[in-house]
Amino acid sequence: MPRIGVVGTIDGWSSETLADTLAEKTGYRLLIDLERVSLDLSSGSAWYEGTDLSRLDALMIKKVGSRYSPALMDRLEILRFLHERGLPMYSNPYRIMRVLDRLSCTVTLKNGGIPMPDTTITEDPDAAERAVEGYGEAVFKPLYTSKARGMTVIRAGKGARERIDAFSAQFGIMYIQKKLDLGGQDLGVTFLGGEYLTTYARCGDGSSWNTTTHSGGQYQAYAPSRETVALAKKAQDLFGLDFTCVDVAETPEGPVIFEVSAFGGFRGIQTAGGLDAARLYVDYVLERM
Repeated sequence: MPRIGVVGTIDGWSSETLADTLAEKTGYRLLIDLERVSLDLSSGSAWYEGTDLSRLDALMIKKVGSRYSPALMDRLEILRFLHERGLPMYSNPYRIMRVLDRLSCTVTLKNGGIPMPDTTITEDPDAAERAVEGYGEAVFKPLYTSKARGMTVIRAGKGARERIDAFSAQFGIMYIQKKLDLGGQDLGVTFLGGEYLTTYARCGDGSSWNTTTHSGGQYQAYAPSRETVALAKKAQDLFGLDFTCVDVAETPEGPVIFEVSAFGGFRGIQTAGGLDAARLYVDYVLERM
C-alpha cells in the first residue's frame, strides 16, 4: 500500500480525521506540521520527525497552518519544490497559493466572469473612505484570514475615517467589499475532483454580522438551486483543486461568490449532510494512485 502523508495541524479535527482515515485504508499514518519541516535544497530531501517526505508516495494537504498569514505561502513553496520534483500532492500546492491570498483569488474570479459583491482594493485611506460612502456599509477584510477573523464592518458617517485609518495601519492594503444582506446565512458548495459533492448552509445565531462557526453560526443541510451549483462549479474550475469549498450567497439578484477555499468543508459536510468527507477524499486519492 502507498505511504501517503497528511499536511495539517496537530490536534486539528479535520487533519487528524484525514490521517486516521488514511491509516485505516493503508496502514500508514503521518500527520505533518509544516512548521517543523526542514528542506535541504541540495539533496532535495525534506525531513519531518525522521521521515524524508520526498520519499513518500504522495501528500494530502489539509492545512498549512493553524492561522492564515503570508508565512503560509512560504510553507507552500516547500511543498511546491517537492511537487515539481515528482511527489504527487492533493491539491497541487501552486493551485492552493492562488486561492490562499484573498486578492489573488478575487482577481482570478473577476477575470473569469464570476459575479461577486462590489469590491474596492486600495492602500489610500481617502479612496477607502469614498468607497464606504458609496457602499453605505462595507466589510474590510485582511488578505489572509479564515472564519472572518480580522474582518470589520464600517458604516459611512461619523467615526468611519478613524476606523479606516486603524485598519489601514494594521493591514496596509485594504480589501473593501460592499456588505450584502445575506438573510442570516451563506453556503459552502463543495467539490471533489471537480465534481459537485454537496452543499451546506452556515446559519448565524443573530449575535454577529457574519455566519461563521467562529461567531456562533451553525451548519445546516441545504438544497441549492441549479444556478447556484453551476456558478460554484464555474468558480472552482478556475483553480483546479482536488477538494474545494466555494463560499456562495444567494441574493435576490442571483448567487454571488465570496471565495474559493482549498481547506474548508469537512466539518460542514459531515454535520449538515452526514457525509464522511475524509473517506471520500482518501478513496479519490487512492483511485488515482
